[in-house]
Amino acid sequence: MTGAASVGSGLERVERVAGELRAQDLDMLLVSAPLSLRYLLGFTGTHGVALVAAEGASAGASHRFLTDFRYETQAGEQIPGEFEREIVTGSLLEAAAGSLRPASGRLGFEEASLTVADHARLRGKLASAWELLPCGAIIERLRMVKDAGEIERMRSAAHLADDALLGVLEGGLADRTEREVAFELELRMRRLGAEAVSFPPIVAAGAHAALPHAEPRAVEIPADVLVTIDWGAVHEGYCSDCTRTYATGEGISREARDIYALVQTAQAEGLAAVRAGPTGREVDAVARAVIERAGQGEHFGHGLGHGVGLEVHEAPRLSRTAGDQQLLAGSVVTVEPGVYLPDRLGVRIEDLAVVTADGPELLTGLPKALTVIS
Repeated sequence: MTGAASVGSGLERVERVAGELRAQDLDMLLVSAPLSLRYLLGFTGTHGVALVAAEGASAGASHRFLTDFRYETQAGEQIPGEFEREIVTGSLLEAAAGSLRPASGRLGFEEASLTVADHARLRGKLASAWELLPCGAIIERLRMVKDAGEIERMRSAAHLADDALLGVLEGGLADRTEREVAFELELRMRRLGAEAVSFPPIVAAGAHAALPHAEPRAVEIPADVLVTIDWGAVHEGYCSDCTRTYATGEGISREARDIYALVQTAQAEGLAAVRAGPTGREVDAVARAVIERAGQGEHFGHGLGHGVGLEVHEAPRLSRTAGDQQLLAGSVVTVEPGVYLPDRLGVRIEDLAVVTADGPELLTGLPKALTVIS
């Protein structure tokens, strides 16, 4: 990934983290996950550790950033001047532990990214008077709500991905292999400026589409079947995610048309329910009820959607098992119901949308009427 991510207004994100630290009575937060470092500081390297100090922490505390010689120049360009920078030979975690001042305090860490071995190493080098406390949700909560710059990057990623698929569809789908279509789609996204794909594209025809995460095969796509394509692009660090299902001929079965219409209705009702206030579980239930009333509930096994940002799967979740967290304005989520009939067919329709107080703002823009691409 190239280019620094937006870091808000100056050190706004760092200041918000510092406020969370004060609220939790923590003196420092150790940040080691590469995506957290990118989000917080704009650092795009793969090896670094930041120590964020709470305002009003004990005398002698300060923000610090540690990395190795490979990223010395990059850190100088990307890390805000308010952070003391240190080039380390050896373990960054051990160096971070040794740099903590004063002699005691409460240090938070991201438990989702710190291995058991690294936790033990950190604890072993940390002065005994320092407490080590898990609090990774601090940055995760901040990342759930996107600022205008983040949304614009995701909009650009979605438009790029849409254009790439339109180019692929001009060459048709029938008589090409799933793998060939997936490869061309990825190549077109990169040629249009994507720095990466959000995930390997899914192209699945006929009965193969009954697998929600089917891997493209070296098998030709036949005429008169449904083909599900799930793809996304990364633009300046931010992901898009979209799914469309096409027909390869007018001769698709009545069942295929009915299932497509059902999923299309469920997707429309799910999107209409997206707004600030409801929980992800409540939005999931709206779309799920449409499919269950049609007697196909057992064939919709995954959640309705998920958050997207620096990662293609992040908080919040729209599912039956989502917690009581309300959707927040500024979150970006997918809405992707699907029905999968084993050994027969599968249909999924997915859009990427910004949550607002008044409803969803779509970032993906391709039509959703059943379209024949022969």
